[in-house]
Parts: sequence; C-alpha cells; structure tokens
Amino acid sequence: MNNHSQTSKHTISALVLDKPGVLNRISSMFRRRGFNIASLAVGQSENPDLSRMTFVVVGNNSVVEQVTKHLNKLIDVIKVLDLSSENVISRELALFRINSSSQARSEIMNLSNIFRANVVDIARNTMILEITGDEEKIVAFEEMLRPFGIIEIMRTGTISLKRGMDASTSLPQPKERKNQSSWGEAASV
Repeated sequence: MNNHSQTSKHTISALVLDKPGVLNRISSMFRRRGFNIASLAVGQSENPDLSRMTFVVVGNNSVVEQVTKHLNKLIDVIKVLDLSSENVISRELALFRINSSSQARSEIMNLSNIFRANVVDIARNTMILEITGDEEKIVAFEEMLRPFGIIEIMRTGTISLKRGMDASTSLPQPKERKNQSSWGEAASV
C-alpha cells in the first residue's frame, strides 16, 4: 500500500475571520464534501479579528489535499496549514467526572499525580479531574480511571502549534496583505 492511500489522522490549522456564520460555513463544506471531522477546536488568535481553527480529519493524503483545497476557497478563510508532517506541539484538555468512594480517593489522587492531572472538584461520591496532554496520554488516563466508574467525559479538540521560531502560522497585519483592505474585504481597484 502506498503512502498516498494510507488512512491516518491529519491535523489542519486554519486562520479564519472572527465573525458570525464562519463555523457554520466551514462545517457545511465538510458535510457537503463528506469529510469527517474527528476533532475541532476554535479560539481567538493573536489577532482579535481572526480565530484559529484546528481540525483533525481521518483520511489519506488525497483527502487532506481536498480538505485544504476546499478550505482555501472559502472567503472567510485567511490561511490553511496541514500540520500533519510538521514538528508540532499538540494538546487536548479533558475533564472526567468519576465515582470516588472515600476508600478510592487516595488511589485516584495518586493516579492523578502520576499523570499530572488536577483534581478540580470533590463531592461526597464523585470527583472531577482535569488533564492536559496529547491524545495518547488522555486515552491512557481514561483507561486507568475506568475501574473507578467514569460518569462523564468532556474533551476539547486538539490544538497544535509548530515548534521553534517558524512563524508560518502567523499572518501579516491586514494592511500588509495584497488585494485586501481589511480581513475579508476586497480592496477597491
């Protein structure tokens, strides 16, 4: 099997205009094209007019090329990067509500210390634990918590930044961009 047809997870980062309807237009494009989003995280970027979206999609290289191509066609999308083959730092945040009898609490707290998780809430029979890390760390922590009884899990999507000083995920200020007077508005000719 060649590398082009192997299915795997790919991380794509997009800088988009921070305005109503952008997430809907992008998710509609994914739906229309039949692309599956395994993970999605959206938040404000270093520029208050832009948001950064991080998608994890499952597919082969051809699927990732198509996703990138279609994202770049959307007017609200400023820049798209496929971070899959880059040297990146990726993190997720997860919250776990678990059963915690008084007898099990010390064991749960020791487990949390090993995984560098935080206890953020304790009630009579439950605890909420917070953990940050890559997907493998969170999955491993979840497996260790299962015997105690997981009541609820809440996970963010993956977020990623390239390592080092490479600023290729950053953008010039709007006035420096050709053919745009401000983000998303075409300059008059």
